[in-house]
Amino acid sequence: MSKLKCAVIGTGYLGKFHAEKYANIEECELVAFVDINEQAANDVAEKHGIESFSDYESLLGKVDAVSVVVPTRLHFLVARDFLNAGTHVLVEKPITVTVKEADELIAIAKAKNVILQVGHLERFNPAIMGLDKEEKPLFIEAHRLSPFNPRANDVSVVLDLMIHDIDIILAMIDSDIARIDASGTAVLTKGTDIANARITFDNGCVANVTASRISMKMERKMRMFKPSSYISVDFQNKMLTKHKTGDKEMFPGVPEIISEESVFEEGDALLEEIKHFICCIETGKNPLVSGEAGRRALQTAIEITKLLQHG
Repeated sequence: MSKLKCAVIGTGYLGKFHAEKYANIEECELVAFVDINEQAANDVAEKHGIESFSDYESLLGKVDAVSVVVPTRLHFLVARDFLNAGTHVLVEKPITVTVKEADELIAIAKAKNVILQVGHLERFNPAIMGLDKEEKPLFIEAHRLSPFNPRANDVSVVLDLMIHDIDIILAMIDSDIARIDASGTAVLTKGTDIANARITFDNGCVANVTASRISMKMERKMRMFKPSSYISVDFQNKMLTKHKTGDKEMFPGVPEIISEESVFEEGDALLEEIKHFICCIETGKNPLVSGEAGRRALQTAIEITKLLQHG
């Protein structure tokens, strides 16, 4: 079976890592790297012994799969052109700027019968992968805090950080949203730097989600309360902690609490994400984070952003 010819569009912070992963996957042949900064593209291309381009259109129809790692405002344009050319696309999150753009990408991917996967990396974190998803949570508390980094200031903290947890929660709950309440403020940028959203679902579950890019520490945690258990997911330290009721009694009429902690080996979520993308191309199965999943996360994030803008 011939190897898939793959390319990465956009150097940036993540693009270089995407190139490294493709170069180490046996089923792939990394053939090109594209960036409008010719020197940056040349540096990465030279490292991997591949071609470099400053114009992505030079690759249309010449590669099997691409990672689109350009600024968010360009996601739609670049992904659309490659999908129309019959190329499988892994586009970084958020999928696009608008829901209309996301709908168009989804429609093109279906028409061309190609894979469209969205880069919500936390779905491949071993801590969340090890979670039992059968028993649905009643309440979720999520905190995603980060010190200030000027790299992602082209979008609000909702589209930069909170959208990770939004995506995970939407996939886990699998229920329509009944109501959203949100508050937040700008501190260091013109956009929202710290935000909180309370999402109430039709099935009664409530998710309280906080994101900040002006914190003094890094924290990526999610806590879930289920009918007979409490579960904590530490994305940063790859740790899953479960507390559940047992058969014995701690006090008369009060069941004992059994605790179990799992610490996962340091994995490579980006490598697993790209391997999954390649597997979907080869097997035709639907990606874990499909275009539809990316669209739903984007739509929810946009609704939260609108609430923040209107106070």
